[in-house]
Amino acid sequence: MATTNSVRTVGAIAYNEVLLNSKRVAPYAIAILCAGNALLWWAKGPATGQGWATNADFFIAGVLPPYSFLFLPLYTALMMADPVTRDFRAGIDPLLFSKPVTHTQYLLGKFFGSFLVLACCQSAFSIMFFVLQWVPKQGMVVQEKKFFLYPKHFLVFVVISHLVLAAIYFTVGALTRNAKIVFGLGIAFYPVFIAYQTLFLKKLPVLWRVVLDPLLMNWGNPWGYQRSPEVLNRLAIVYDSNLIINRVGMIALAATCLTILCKRFTIAERGKQEKFSVLNLSTAAEGVYYPDSSPAQFEPIVARSVPPASADGLKRTLSQALIPDASTFADGNDLTIVNEGIRANMNKLIAALGVEFRLLVAERSLVAVMPLTVLVSIFEVAFYNIPADVSRSAAYATNTAKLLLLFLIGIAVFYTGEAMHRDREVRIEPVLWATPAPNNVLLLSKFLATFLLLVSLIVIVGVAAVAIQIFRGHTPVDLLAFLRVYGIILLPGAFFLTAASLLLNVILRNKYLVYVVSIGTAAGMFYLYSNGYNHWLYNPVMYRLWTYGDLTHATTLRMILWQRLCCTALAVGCLGLTHVLFACKCRRGKS
Repeated sequence: MATTNSVRTVGAIAYNEVLLNSKRVAPYAIAILCAGNALLWWAKGPATGQGWATNADFFIAGVLPPYSFLFLPLYTALMMADPVTRDFRAGIDPLLFSKPVTHTQYLLGKFFGSFLVLACCQSAFSIMFFVLQWVPKQGMVVQEKKFFLYPKHFLVFVVISHLVLAAIYFTVGALTRNAKIVFGLGIAFYPVFIAYQTLFLKKLPVLWRVVLDPLLMNWGNPWGYQRSPEVLNRLAIVYDSNLIINRVGMIALAATCLTILCKRFTIAERGKQEKFSVLNLSTAAEGVYYPDSSPAQFEPIVARSVPPASADGLKRTLSQALIPDASTFADGNDLTIVNEGIRANMNKLIAALGVEFRLLVAERSLVAVMPLTVLVSIFEVAFYNIPADVSRSAAYATNTAKLLLLFLIGIAVFYTGEAMHRDREVRIEPVLWATPAPNNVLLLSKFLATFLLLVSLIVIVGVAAVAIQIFRGHTPVDLLAFLRVYGIILLPGAFFLTAASLLLNVILRNKYLVYVVSIGTAAGMFYLYSNGYNHWLYNPVMYRLWTYGDLTHATTLRMILWQRLCCTALAVGCLGLTHVLFACKCRRGKS
């Protein structure tokens, strides 16, 4: 009876989690992106022109492991990062744990409810492929209609693989209560998995490659895609013992992660900072936002995690940060603006930018993101011989710039989103809006903080590349080559990415929706770029549109500079539109 009641409790919590996710935008956006991915695989995928049947057994099973690798780890991180954190952020955790619900029941219910929603979103890929059996297309081979192959292969190749990832992400998110760490793990999955495949699994026998491959990317190799289409289309996929051992091991690993979570989870606060450090940019954010506000101290905002003594003291402290040279305050709740003009607004911008920088410095995810970005960007030039283009320095600069580009996109999207929504999440937004700071101060401080973070990352990668070139003896070093590549290609791209992310956050007003839309848009654009649709009008980062020789030739350089000028003008337009659409309508005159 006790076991039955426990199962019912877990089921009730899971059902409630499904209902909560049904009211969110992110699951529907993920499902649409997964279905769109299937449509691209069907229209432009490997079956086109090969004579392979798109509903053949081998093709259904063959496309799922690559699909499982491409974008699903990010979607899994998005769905599994904060099911527990949301309850603590909403402040309903005391109510939940006042009920006869154990920690294990609560955690398992939240996990299986969220994972069920995730699996339904991911299944949109297989559902779309199933529906496309009835859609005729010239040159496409279709066999008799299949039914049970789609859910069977989806369960084996996708659901079990992401069960492990979901358990890891859920465990980290529940223990740290910081979704940004989970997002960092989602991004870090790709270089770690690629290194694991190339540096470890590739050296092992085929049996161990299959047993130790979490996504089963190596299991389909023995089928031999060099066979004739007639043979492959008749091929029946049978799960061998190696695959079964792999899947059982993945389930056991997921169970181990959940067991560790149930043992280590606690609802006790980890310190005074825990109250507000949920999904904000940093667990130290409240230390930046909430300084000691005793009447004797009206300093600019400092990083001390002491909650405000009063709303009036907090308002005065924040206002002093946004008006550093203000000398007169009105009595009671209002503030009188005693200085106007460009100089005053510049002082406010500098003060607000200082707050944003302190939040970035306090961000724990930077400790993982920055080194990872630098390491991946310089990996090839550090360990492999890069063919010289015009010079060694040109080859180093070109290679690091191409690898760094993807990270610039991700960092611009995620850190701009966190900066735009952090104030609301820590419930400080009304107080900030009560200060006599114009919209451009609130917006430009967040924009400049993220943009300067990208600039600093570009500089660090450039310095590291120069150091490696000197260390490997590939001299002389041509610093002008690095300045050309980074200054002409990367900087305008970073400027545009940050401005576009700012505008997207203001329009959509939901950071998770922004993340999904940004990831889906970037994936779709890169897919188009890879298939030859690569015009500079819809390629603001100039992916695959330049070589170093283009930057040294007068005619092509003039054309590239014109394109970068257009990109910068478009970014400025995004900033202007952001200012117009921004929700905060600041007062005129006395606040």
